[in-house]
Amino acid sequence: MFKWIKQHLRIKRFLGTSENAVKTQIWCAVSTYVLIAIVTKELQLDASLYTLLQILSVSVFEKTPISEALRFDAFTSDMPCTDNQLNLFDI
Repeated sequence: MFKWIKQHLRIKRFLGTSENAVKTQIWCAVSTYVLIAIVTKELQLDASLYTLLQILSVSVFEKTPISEALRFDAFTSDMPCTDNQLNLFDI
């Protein structure tokens, strides 16, 4: 069990020293893992847990639906491509 926790839950260090604090942090990590697994199964995604957590941590305060935030095929940049920047090494 401890090996699985270290490999999958990405707990770097415990924030508290009491037994209750450690249990609370482990349960929060387990519930987050289960929620991400449910979302992965519902949306039929092939990305790793680490990738999904990185995407969700960046887009947590945006008003983007989860299904759109996790779609990898529909990524488009809002920035127009402009070639007016000078090249430093163009001689």
